[in-house]
Amino acid sequence: MLYPLKFKPRFKERVWGGRALAEKLGKRLPAGKSVGESWEIADIGRDVSVVSNGPLAGNDLRELIEVYMGDLVGDRIYERFGIEFPLLIKYIDACEPLSVQVHPGDDLACDRHGAYGKTEMWYVVDCREGAELTVGFERPVTREEYLRHVAEGTLTDILSKWKVRPGDAFFIPSGTVHSIGRGVLVAEIQQTSDVTYRIYDWDRRDASGRSRELHTDLAAEAIDFAAEIPYRVTAEQEGGSVVTLRKCPYFTTNLVRLDGETIRREHVERDSFVIYMQLDGAATLRWSKGAESVVKGETVLLPACIESVSLEGCGTMLEIYID
Repeated sequence: MLYPLKFKPRFKERVWGGRALAEKLGKRLPAGKSVGESWEIADIGRDVSVVSNGPLAGNDLRELIEVYMGDLVGDRIYERFGIEFPLLIKYIDACEPLSVQVHPGDDLACDRHGAYGKTEMWYVVDCREGAELTVGFERPVTREEYLRHVAEGTLTDILSKWKVRPGDAFFIPSGTVHSIGRGVLVAEIQQTSDVTYRIYDWDRRDASGRSRELHTDLAAEAIDFAAEIPYRVTAEQEGGSVVTLRKCPYFTTNLVRLDGETIRREHVERDSFVIYMQLDGAATLRWSKGAESVVKGETVLLPACIESVSLEGCGTMLEIYID
């Protein structure tokens, strides 16, 4: 019998990482490591999530999809992706700013790397006063102008910088130049892809004194210079409600606010798994055959065969599925 599944986080040490995943979300990080990412649900190469709760504990996500197929992910999703899980769900702790980067779209990523593109979105879980995200250009920019600024070391002069606070949300389609600033903790939803082109890395060096590789030429072909996208998708919300932050071909992300009342969620028409990320507080998911509790920092995968669920508790959740 399938049930709401939790997975062991996969922690990623990063040159720009810190300890906020432990301090803010209660993650049990390895001692003495600068951890930048917690991969909550993943299926990339050898990074395949392993179940941590219930009778299926110890099985990895790919094995479960192979056995349960559409009952786990949804029939249409299984027909399209097979045993590969189509989303990567993570938390990112930018103790220091991330590189300025861009991700290719599906066609370019397939041609160059045999991979999917990377459209993603961020939800700001926590941040320091005055923190910023960089998303897109501040005005229309041509490819030639972009290359000139890269050569002159003035790329950041033409990028759009956004002051943020907890609760802000941003949609970053493939082809968008972006970076997460110092002191920002985000929840990230993205396509299953780890293809990143670094454009500028703040003249930073790693522990061995080496600069990280840049991909200026590759990036120039990946950037969508004609994009006119409403990147910021922050939604105001009252307690006890559900609001859609962003719907795109790759995922739909809703913000759920629990204030002590029960919210009933009907998923029978979706034919999709549903993911819940508990950003703060705690909740209980009840379905016809049981219940599963989640606390701040935990993520749970609701199999497609569970067609409805009641959410109880207090706090904020992200609800993610493929529509």
